Amino acid sequence: MPSLPDDFERIRRFYKTVGVAPAGPGFAVTLDGRTPRSPGGHRLVLPTEALAALIAEEWAAQGESIILAEMSATRLAYSAFDGVAAARADTAASVARYAGADLLCYFAEGPRALVERQEALWTPLLEWAEAELQLPLVCVTGVMHAAQPPQSLARAEALAGALDDFALAGLAFATALFGSAVLGFALQRGRLNADQAFALSRLDETFQEEQWGLDAEAAARADAMAADAVMLERWFRALS
Repeated sequence: MPSLPDDFERIRRFYKTVGVAPAGPGFAVTLDGRTPRSPGGHRLVLPTEALAALIAEEWAAQGESIILAEMSATRLAYSAFDGVAAARADTAASVARYAGADLLCYFAEGPRALVERQEALWTPLLEWAEAELQLPLVCVTGVMHAAQPPQSLARAEALAGALDDFALAGLAFATALFGSAVLGFALQRGRLNADQAFALSRLDETFQEEQWGLDAEAAARADAMAADAVMLERWFRALS
């Protein structure tokens, strides 16, 4: 059973059937009855049957060629196996870094319609983060960096570090996707669904698109990011 190199773009499909089978305490994705391996050599065995099924779905959807760029759950699993497991502290710290410059903490100076939208939609999430996560953050108007309380950054890192490898991999991906640790935690904990979290991460862009329209390249990028958000929602649900 070949493993897939980190940098491959596509490889000819080498299997006919895709399945999920019990494997020790977890569940393996199977290709013609055998389990593929990550680029780092880890067998594709997931902690829950639902997560294995999500990844198997991607393998089953491939045509004559396997296109890893279209398999975001598989790539995230590889990240959990080959990256996060060996660098948990660094991964948790990356979540804290996003908390240190969280998108939701930077309100626009104008126009007023955008500011009102941010206040109405972002403020409840910031209040949730403070009340439920004990993660108070400082908010400012404009783009000048505002230092966050060290205890808040430590709290974000601790919350991330308490997760297992697969949840932590998903959280780190979500945080980077949204530019916000608050939105990442909200999706991971079920406070928001994928559409809500993605929309909140793009309030500024959406406002500009409403004024000036959306070009094809930006639309394609937004569609790809929205698809990743949906995958992340399914990922977290599959882990619960």
